[in-house]
Amino acid sequence: MPFDPNRSFGKSLFFGEILEDQLFPYPEMTADSQEMVRSLLDPVRKFLSKVDGRTMDRTAEIAPGLLDELKALGLFGLIVPEEYGGLGLSSVSYARVLQEISGLDPTSTLTLGAHSSIGFKGLLLFGTPEQKQKYLPRLATGELIAAFCLTEPGSGSDAFSIKTSATKSADGSHYILNGQKLWITNGGFADFFTVFAKTTPDTETQKGKVSAFIVERAFAGVTNGPHEDKMGMRGSSTTSMYFDNVKVPVENLLGEEGKGFKVAVSILNHGRTGLGAGAVGGQKRILELATARANERKQFGRTIGSFGLIKEKLGRMAMNAYACESLCYWAAANIDRGSTDYSLEGAATKVFCSEALWTATDEALQIAGGMGYMREEPWEQACRDARINRIYEGTNEINRLYVGLTGVQGPGEFLKGLGKELSEVLKAPIKSLGLFGQIRDDLKGYAERKVRQTVPYDRAQITKAHPALRKQVTQIEDEVQAFASLVETTLRRHGKEIVEMQFATKRLADIAIDLLACLAVISRTSAIIQKRGSVEKAKNELEMTTAFCHEARRRIHANFRSANRNADEEIKSVADAMLANGKTSHDILD
Repeated sequence: MPFDPNRSFGKSLFFGEILEDQLFPYPEMTADSQEMVRSLLDPVRKFLSKVDGRTMDRTAEIAPGLLDELKALGLFGLIVPEEYGGLGLSSVSYARVLQEISGLDPTSTLTLGAHSSIGFKGLLLFGTPEQKQKYLPRLATGELIAAFCLTEPGSGSDAFSIKTSATKSADGSHYILNGQKLWITNGGFADFFTVFAKTTPDTETQKGKVSAFIVERAFAGVTNGPHEDKMGMRGSSTTSMYFDNVKVPVENLLGEEGKGFKVAVSILNHGRTGLGAGAVGGQKRILELATARANERKQFGRTIGSFGLIKEKLGRMAMNAYACESLCYWAAANIDRGSTDYSLEGAATKVFCSEALWTATDEALQIAGGMGYMREEPWEQACRDARINRIYEGTNEINRLYVGLTGVQGPGEFLKGLGKELSEVLKAPIKSLGLFGQIRDDLKGYAERKVRQTVPYDRAQITKAHPALRKQVTQIEDEVQAFASLVETTLRRHGKEIVEMQFATKRLADIAIDLLACLAVISRTSAIIQKRGSVEKAKNELEMTTAFCHEARRRIHANFRSANRNADEEIKSVADAMLANGKTSHDILD
């Protein structure tokens, strides 16, 4: 079947389908793109290798001159089309640049990512020609720095609960914007804000409609709060933003009135591959530091890198970084190929890469030992800086629920006794997460998918992997079929109550994320073997693939088992007791 840009690879897994033409061949950057990225990375490395990230962390201030140098390097215009003065990088090329910057200076990555990945991304996706002409040239040079304003004091993951309002004036010439936004990256110096506000009020029966706006700092009534004192990423600017009777011209409405969540979700879906690439860069850097430490530090007359338990840590860190890189760039390449439904893949990439980064930094500190806990060494700051990745751009809990609920939505429409009722029930919680589920338009092939699920030895789904990976391919094909059966069993068991079964939904999401990572790794390693001309020349990648798929299948099987045998209710009951009492109920003095 040829590549279909309207079909989601991730959602198809919930049906037991592997869309092979979206998986093979693993995407490669064109020669022109490689040359462009290399020409960017050389001066970036030269400059950022001299940036004193430790001082920025201690003073909680961005280094003097850093923004000007980033502007001079052209890094604020990475994704701005060339016709507006930018570099016009593809999703893959942009991700690769962010990966490099993240390994050198996380503060710069966060500043640039907040600007490009989310700050003005809505303008690129939904802006009018007039809006683009007015703002993009100045955003490309960094004359304007962008920020994304969605979160509020009482509205985090539940984006529908925002209170910021935008009321159209009597003459229809502008909106009056009032409200507060919280934890805005670049808030202290940004000049261009993508702001989300309700243009209709909440009622007893439904939430008000949300719209997106382009707001300039130059508009009267736009102010920011003081720099937030954060756990990590302390050099980056994070502030509250206040909008007090701000007059926003009607021509600054971004997209359609009342369609602001479509804007927000599209922005975040794009941004998550950039976040994943940043996590890849962080993993590679911390792995290099940990390897150097393992080669230098001696215990019992030997370098600690010679001990099995240290090798285990380094090996897992390396294979996870390889898997993250494989998943991230495969997902980014599908965007470049014109895929229109990649929200599930983006959420999965964010979860997988951010958690791998956290594990890597924690294990690297462990390898460093007591020295890793000292502030003069890089390890403890790396841990603090990495921790935010599991929170921003949608917490990993919310992204897991999104993966699970959007994944089961299609299969749920076909199960007897559920039909449209389940579809309608699923829409509400997905929207309440601040995300939109996309219902597949053409699902007539479900009967064929069901036949596949009943034939466990049908190996026709993956035919393009290298023969050296046949064992891994066979195993993953089986897991995909078993996963589809579990999806159906879960839906039949819970029906429309699936929206409240977060333990079950998380299990489905975790299986799907591991399957996506395994398939991306298999595709990439197949391409590497073919490119190098022999299995022996790709020995390291083949071993990482074997090890990663083995570990992932172990997690998948654990989730399969716990779908039927678990302590979900007991865990919830214990939590309810804590919530009711506010403290533990046991003490050895009692």
